[in-house]
Amino acid sequence: MSELELPVIDLAPAFAGTPEGSQQVASALGKAARETGFFYVRNHGIEAELIDATFSAAHTLFAQPADAKAALSRNFFKTNRGYVPMKGENLDPTKPSDLKEAYNIGLDLSADDPRILAGEPFRAVNLWPKLPGWKDTVLSYFNAIWDLGRTLHKAIALDLGVEQTFFEDKLDAPLATLRLLHYPPQPDDADAGQIGAGTHTDYGNITILLPDAVGGLEVQRRDGIWLKAPTIEGAFVCNIGDCLMRWTNDIYVSTPHRVVNTGGKERYSIAFFLDPNPDAEVACLPTCQSSDKPAKYPPVSGADYLRMRLDASYEPVKAAASEDTRL
Repeated sequence: MSELELPVIDLAPAFAGTPEGSQQVASALGKAARETGFFYVRNHGIEAELIDATFSAAHTLFAQPADAKAALSRNFFKTNRGYVPMKGENLDPTKPSDLKEAYNIGLDLSADDPRILAGEPFRAVNLWPKLPGWKDTVLSYFNAIWDLGRTLHKAIALDLGVEQTFFEDKLDAPLATLRLLHYPPQPDDADAGQIGAGTHTDYGNITILLPDAVGGLEVQRRDGIWLKAPTIEGAFVCNIGDCLMRWTNDIYVSTPHRVVNTGGKERYSIAFFLDPNPDAEVACLPTCQSSDKPAKYPPVSGADYLRMRLDASYEPVKAAASEDTRL
């Protein structure tokens, strides 16, 4: 299998604060978003020490005893928070469940936060493991990568011909999810078609992924051919999600991808899914429609769109877990 040649976008010009630098990044990002929906970013401003500490936190969490991890699984299907057990998700309903375990957090809200008390969609209290310093590390990473996601959206807005701040009030309290992932080596006796993460597109606006050196990410080309997306040291892999594709009237593309961990090693990755605020209206941008190309999709709230996608992903495993009070 060949390796996929994705563009590597240098974000340094965007951080320089000049119109020319911002336009340079916006043009490169827009081209990638239209052609493959995948790209790398480097000079992103996230400190290497924080990245290393977060990977270390992931290793520590997934090495915990099964009962300690299960304690973090309360009401996962309702809250999208906490631990997902091995084979607890099925991203491709036509295949066996995924060979991975995961842990999710969102915005860190207290139990008495007005959004929690009001039952705002997909708002929940994070479930933190009882590990010294663990929460501080992972929450620091969440906030840093959230800030990077908003920076990328300024480039997106500039490329699409709307105000650079267009997405700011739609991403200031997002339904974002930081997900730590662990993939065991794919065994020789795995069920037919069972892989680390089944073929899927991501739900939100943009995904910012940090894989380890083991690799395993594969991206489907337009002609259906699968290509490897190798890990590049110091760079994030980013991809357009279905929600942003909807916002742009399919001008940006959301590309199918999967994880196949056949290298015989444990694989870890850290994914940040940036979904809009629950009350944000996801409607076709005026610059992405015309009399010749009317809006393809009706407006929908950020919460309703996420609900549709999560229900489709978890439905195949809900029945099997219905009698398990840990889930």
